[in-house]
Amino acid sequence: MRRSRHTIGLALGWAIFVMAAVMTGTRADAQTEKVLYSFDDLGKGGYLPQSGLVLDPSGNLYGTTTFGGDLTLCGGSGCGTVFELTKGGGTWTMTVLHSFGGGTDGAEPYAGLAFGASGNLYGTTEYGGSGTCSIGSAAGCGTVFELSPKAGGGWTEKILHSFNDNGTDGYDPAGGVTLDATGDLYGTTIYGGAGGFGTVFKLSPTAEGNWTEAILHGFTGGNDGRAPAASLIFDASGDLYGTTYGGGSYQWGTVFELTPAAGGKWKESVLHSFNDNGSDGAGPFAGLIFDASGNLYGSTLYGGSEACSNSDGCGTVFELSPKGSGEWTEKILQSFTTYPYAGVIVDAAGNLYGTTYEGGLGPCGGGGGCGTVFELSPEVGGGWTQRILHSFGVIEGDGAYTFAGLTFDSSGNLYGTTWAGGAHNYGAVFEVSP
Repeated sequence: MRRSRHTIGLALGWAIFVMAAVMTGTRADAQTEKVLYSFDDLGKGGYLPQSGLVLDPSGNLYGTTTFGGDLTLCGGSGCGTVFELTKGGGTWTMTVLHSFGGGTDGAEPYAGLAFGASGNLYGTTEYGGSGTCSIGSAAGCGTVFELSPKAGGGWTEKILHSFNDNGTDGYDPAGGVTLDATGDLYGTTIYGGAGGFGTVFKLSPTAEGNWTEAILHGFTGGNDGRAPAASLIFDASGDLYGTTYGGGSYQWGTVFELTPAAGGKWKESVLHSFNDNGSDGAGPFAGLIFDASGNLYGSTLYGGSEACSNSDGCGTVFELSPKGSGEWTEKILQSFTTYPYAGVIVDAAGNLYGTTYEGGLGPCGGGGGCGTVFELSPEVGGGWTQRILHSFGVIEGDGAYTFAGLTFDSSGNLYGTTWAGGAHNYGAVFEVSP
C-alpha cells in the first residue's frame, strides 16, 4: 500500500526511470558542503527523509522523515518522525519531536513543515488517521497534524483532520500545508474529491478548538488537471497557485490559480498546460515560488530538450510571466538529464537554487551520479547560466539522492536533506555555504 515519490508516477501510468547520464553543459564551482546529521535505523530516530527543512528565528532546523520512530509499527519500518536539529558548539544535535503511530495517528510524512504565528508546526502525513479508506483501513487516508511546544520542553501533537475516501473528501496529501494571515490551512490531495482526481482543501479553526474542512476545488482529470502533489502559495491578493502532476490540455500537468469568488466559492483558472513535445516541461511534481516582479518559477519532473534515458525527458525549470491581458507566458530556463523532483527558491538578486535527484560527479547509479545542488543565474540580455554548487557522493559519508528542495538562512547558506547516503546510508541533512 505504500506509495513513495518513486511510485506515484507509476500509479498515474507514467514510468520513472532513475538511471540518468552525468549532467552536461554546466560549470562546477567550488562550494563548501558539509553533512550536519546522518540518519540511521538503529533506534527511535527517523530515516529516509524526503522533505525539505524549515528554520526558526534561532536557526534551528525542522523536518520530517518518512520512516523510523517506533520500529515495531508500520510493518517494522516505523511510521515516520518530526525532528529538530539544534546547533551548539559547532555540532548539531537531533531531537525527535514526534514519532507517528499509524492507526488513528498519522503515518509516513512525505512533505515538509510550516510554522504558525505562535510557533506551532503544521504538516501532513500521507497515510494514517481515523478516516475510512478503500486502500486499506489499516493504512488510512492521511492526516493534517499540529505540533505545539509545551512549557518546560516537549511538543504535543494533535490530528486536525483525517482524510476520507468517501467521494467528497480528498485523500493522500503528499504536499504540505500553507497558512494565511488568519491561521487557516490550505493544501492538496493527490486523489479523492467528487471527480476522484484530487482536491484543494482548506482547514479553519473553530471556537471550540476543532477544525472544519472545506473543499475549494475537486479536479476532474481533464483540462483543469489531476493529481496535485505539492503545496500551494498565495499572492498579495489572496489567490492560490499550484501545480497538478497530470491533466491539462495535453495530460502532462498544469499550473493553476484559484481565486475567491462570491458565496465562499473559488474559481480555478489554468495558467499553463504542459506538453511533452520535446521543448516544454512535463509532469510538475513540486510547488511554485514568486519573484519580486510577480513571475512564477517551478520545475517539472519530465520533459525538456535534453536527451536522457527516459524518452519523455528528465525535467525542466520553467518561468511563467504575467501578461497585461491576464494570460501568462511560459519559458523553459533549463532542461535536465537528472530529475528535479523539488521546486526552486529565489534570492534577492533573482538567482534560482534547486536540487536534482541524480547527476553530478558522484559514483551512484552506475555512473548516473548521486544528485546535485544547482544555481540558475539570469544573464544580461536574456538566458540563464547553470552552475553546479555541489555534487553529492564524491566525498565518503556525503548524502545521496535528494527529493527535497532547499531553504536559506540569513547568511545565505543553503540547507536540505538527502534520501540516502550519509554515514549510515539512511539519509542526511546538509549545508552548502558560498
